[in-house]
Amino acid sequence: MVKYLLDRKIKKVDFLIISHFDSDHCKNANDIIENLKVKNIVITKQAEKSQEFENIIKLAKKRNVNIILLKAGNTLTIDKQINFKILWPDNALIEENPINNNSIVAKLEYKNFSMLFTGDIEEIAEKHIISKYSEQILNSTVLKVAHHGSDTSSIEEFINVVKPKIALIGVGDNNKFDHPSNSVIDILKSYGTNIYRTDVHGEITLTIRKNGVIKVNTQI
Repeated sequence: MVKYLLDRKIKKVDFLIISHFDSDHCKNANDIIENLKVKNIVITKQAEKSQEFENIIKLAKKRNVNIILLKAGNTLTIDKQINFKILWPDNALIEENPINNNSIVAKLEYKNFSMLFTGDIEEIAEKHIISKYSEQILNSTVLKVAHHGSDTSSIEEFINVVKPKIALIGVGDNNKFDHPSNSVIDILKSYGTNIYRTDVHGEITLTIRKNGVIKVNTQI
């Protein structure tokens, strides 16, 4: 990840948002903190301690990185036009598969564009979120599909309220879990969602213009 960022002339990170502390979502954080200038790390309350969490927080404090602890209802302001609304986790954390189900769920807003980030939440968290928020709040232009497209997530009720025009799935080629699930793909297609996935398209870049036009570039 550090090589990737440096190759793109990125030497400073304003906000490093760690959705949750599963190793496949945070294992590069220490390298980023050690090799780049990280100003802020954004996390939420942890339902379960992990070694990854302990290591990253310890290094962040050593490097004088500001640690921002957020919860549902907070807003992370990036600049005058861009912010993240934190929708999850709530004060009452989910005990079932707690690291995944208490992932940060945040909605990025820029003018009329929005993108919903979902970490690795599963069905139980999606149902809590649906009951907590209106369709107006959850409706998003782009959805980062939860848990790599696993069939433990992306229930139809959740997709129905988000109604994404574009879905992004981060998943390795020929992965041992057979992600993404065909059932999730079918649900997204039934709502007319354009699907982009890293195992098929490689790196996916979105460019959002001021007039709301979205340009999607893929490596493959």
